Amino acid sequence: MATELSNTKGKIAVLIEDHFDEIEFRAFNQFFPANGYEVEYISHLWNQEQLTFKGLDFTEEVTVTVELNDVEPTDYEGIILIGGYAMDRLRYEVHPQKSQSNQSPAIRFLGKAVKAMDAGRLTIGTICHSLWLFCADPELLKNRLVTCAHNILYDVQNAGGIITFDGNETKRVYVDGNLITGKHPDIVDEFMNVFLEAITKRTLKKVSV
Repeated sequence: MATELSNTKGKIAVLIEDHFDEIEFRAFNQFFPANGYEVEYISHLWNQEQLTFKGLDFTEEVTVTVELNDVEPTDYEGIILIGGYAMDRLRYEVHPQKSQSNQSPAIRFLGKAVKAMDAGRLTIGTICHSLWLFCADPELLKNRLVTCAHNILYDVQNAGGIITFDGNETKRVYVDGNLITGKHPDIVDEFMNVFLEAITKRTLKKVSV
């Protein structure tokens, strides 16, 4: 499912799977179209034409028709990894190999996205538990300044991320280059505004070059 608009400024991809955070889901569907961006949900579809995923509370669902293997990260102005347990599910490997990094489709996609992000061509956003996907390949997270839910703080640290703090809590939102990280769903409005501002700045910079 995608939220479609005519004459949009571009598309934002939201990477999703079962047990996604419903607060974030509803917020993304309202905020980004209201600000001129189409929201497109993408996932690994396991050779199916479409899959329907349900949220944590089983009150929201989304039918996804876009296979992440069939798109490029740079098809989008930004990519958001939704919170909840969706990113844990997406890092699943059918046949993991000893001494080999995670080769799940979502990790391979994220690797391409991070390269584009570091080259200034893409903005990536994570919120709450969604840094779990980065944790599956520490090379993608190593030495990046981030924030996240307290629940996964040590997962992120063990994967090489550097947690930013505000007193004895992780920061609400943190910007490290083109990577925007948010603490938890309670700050989703602040996260979306910062993410939108980052996309706008990058787009203006691209136009002025």
